[in-house]
Amino acid sequence: MRVRAFVILFGLLSFASLGHARDIQESVEADASTRQVAITSSFTGTEILLFGTVENSVQPSPEAGTYDIVAVVEGVSAPAVVRKKSRVGGLWINTSSLRFMPVPSYYAIVSTRPVDEIANPKILDANGIGFDHIRMVPAHTSWNTQLDPAEVESFKKALIHLKSEERLYVKSDFGVSFVGRSLFRATIALPPNVPVALLTTSVYLFKDGKLLGQTKSRVMLQREGVERFIHEFALNKPFSYGLLTVAMAAVAGLAAAFAFPRGA
Repeated sequence: MRVRAFVILFGLLSFASLGHARDIQESVEADASTRQVAITSSFTGTEILLFGTVENSVQPSPEAGTYDIVAVVEGVSAPAVVRKKSRVGGLWINTSSLRFMPVPSYYAIVSTRPVDEIANPKILDANGIGFDHIRMVPAHTSWNTQLDPAEVESFKKALIHLKSEERLYVKSDFGVSFVGRSLFRATIALPPNVPVALLTTSVYLFKDGKLLGQTKSRVMLQREGVERFIHEFALNKPFSYGLLTVAMAAVAGLAAAFAFPRGA
């Protein structure tokens, strides 16, 4: 009887443990190497290290490819206008334009592989993951109420192309790498012209095309030193700043006139 009771108890405990193991789901935790980046007059760009871990990972090795990680870093959103030039009478002039509702001023995306191979377009659209899935809504006016979807798409691609040339929209299809069964890392490049504001970092965990979880963190870009003083002075006292710049220009002009007289 004791042996039978022991076997039954062992079986119940094993079943309970198995059920508990099945209830455990993977999740992701991630953060940036810094929460604040100083922007000075000599700022030439920098890099942010993103690192994280997959909780309850069942990945046997870093090369197994059990999970996919996508990291998106977005700057503050602002309206954007795209203008189309056409040749008229031998001259290239702006013939049409389209204004988009607030779009990310900066957008960087890194992943373990191309995002279109990680999840279906519906999931990517819902989370704004990837250049083709950034939310870009045209601002409707009295003259563009009947916008052609193909025309809107061409303006959207033009905007992404311009942002990419300015290094404000960047992507790396294999920019995230696992360094262990659960640990991963990625590097995000910030160009010198990155808008000085709050950056929001979103890290997504995928498995077999399904979104298992996500986590967010923030990185603040702040002006420091002379750069900060000039910015705050121009922002808080625009009239005085305007007078000062005009006075400095006048002084520079007079100095140049004395240094290089016409009769010399």
